Amino acid sequence: MGFELDIFNDEQLEADYIEWLVDEHSIDIQRHFNKLWEYYSNPMVESLGTSATDRKVSESGRCYVQAQEYGLPARITGLAHSGMLGPFGARAVKDVQRKEVVIENDIAWRTNAAVDFLFGKPISFVSKSPDGQKRAKIGTILKAVFAANGAIGFFQDMAVLGSVYGFVDCFVRPGDEILERISSSFQTLTFEDVLKLAQTISLELIEAPRALPVLDEDDYRTIRYYVQHFGQKKNALSKRSSFLSRILAGGKRSDSRQVVDVTEITSAIGWQRYEDKVLVGEGELPWGFLPVVHIQNIAQPYYYEGLSDIEPLLPLQDELNTRLSDRASRITFQSFKMYLGKGIEGFEDKPVSPGRMWYTDNPEACIEEFGGDAATPSEGIHIAEIREAMDKASGVTPVVAGVLKNKLGNLTSAVALRLTLMGMLSKNERKKFTYSEGLRRICKMVLRVLDTANIYKTNEAEREVDIVFPSPLPENMMERLKEAQIKKELGVPTEQVLRELGYESS
Repeated sequence: MGFELDIFNDEQLEADYIEWLVDEHSIDIQRHFNKLWEYYSNPMVESLGTSATDRKVSESGRCYVQAQEYGLPARITGLAHSGMLGPFGARAVKDVQRKEVVIENDIAWRTNAAVDFLFGKPISFVSKSPDGQKRAKIGTILKAVFAANGAIGFFQDMAVLGSVYGFVDCFVRPGDEILERISSSFQTLTFEDVLKLAQTISLELIEAPRALPVLDEDDYRTIRYYVQHFGQKKNALSKRSSFLSRILAGGKRSDSRQVVDVTEITSAIGWQRYEDKVLVGEGELPWGFLPVVHIQNIAQPYYYEGLSDIEPLLPLQDELNTRLSDRASRITFQSFKMYLGKGIEGFEDKPVSPGRMWYTDNPEACIEEFGGDAATPSEGIHIAEIREAMDKASGVTPVVAGVLKNKLGNLTSAVALRLTLMGMLSKNERKKFTYSEGLRRICKMVLRVLDTANIYKTNEAEREVDIVFPSPLPENMMERLKEAQIKKELGVPTEQVLRELGYESS
């Protein structure tokens, strides 16, 4: 079965193009973005020792492989990786012993620290409606919608996906109760009923490997069709036997659940869902817009994707892991003293231990000691310079994560702290702009859905919303109160002053 696109009534949308997106382009997209995610999460896969690769892994006594080993040379891991198969697609290299493998995931803590810096505290949604009572209700509705979708966890998940992949898409899916309101006769609702219906709106974050947007040929910022392609696991076992599945998986534990290839195509007027390229559902959309919001992590001109935080760090992460592994191998060889016995018969059979004596008639006999740890300043300097390079590339320094070391003297004032975190603050401001614009569009879509379904009426001007981010830096509360008092004396509205202090205005 092929793609039947008649519902979209668009001659420019060709089934052959959708076939190419799903069958060919999606493979490249998934390979690229899956690598970024695996470098971030650095998952561990255990070996069962049944294949040559598993036996090579077991040589070091650690019966597992980590994703970031993908960037280590074969002289350390004893494995040769394939770009087509990803981090866990490797083969054993003959006559190369697996050495000490050390993985320090600097990418993960830098990404998480940046997310905490951006969405570590709750943000506020402030309606621009001229009607004060309506402004308060709109704020309550938006707060209820985001609370139903995870509250601050939703924003942190959004920031993690954006930071790793360079962008994140949010699909606004109204609940069945809202869709039923469109076809039913208009009925007046209480505000409590409005909140209950608003909470049925699902804000689904789409991960990059499944996103295949069809962009306007003349404007890369306009999405004409939003295509998703992914494998969905069913609550059923596949027809293939578990024994055969294990053989095909190289002896590793495999998931025997049935997997269906799902393709979803959405436009401003309709949607379709295919399973294994068989049409299983379609329908029209009454909203008049494509319910997808695209958010770039950091703006990148002329590209749909934004700038990923971790992609520039991959070569530096590989170099850091390589040098740490080399150092671990050196320590393994040098940290234990070794002895060379000359002219002593059977020396190789006599262990070196306290109180043991050797006897020989050979006057030339001797025991020489060698090994032991030796200072290697160039190695330590090189590793430190790699970490500094990652600080510059990411903008996230150890100070952001609370690692102060010898820098306490630099943090004696708020100004000094801001100067120390200048790179992180500048990058955070750039992210605030892109994420604020995305959240504004989500809010406008939510309010427009409620208006179209005759649940809560608003006009275009009333759907404008301001996003207020609290300061990520620790602040002196007394200084903030004094500043707020001065602002109030200058005529700043009380609602804005309270909002800046973090209080909800009633």
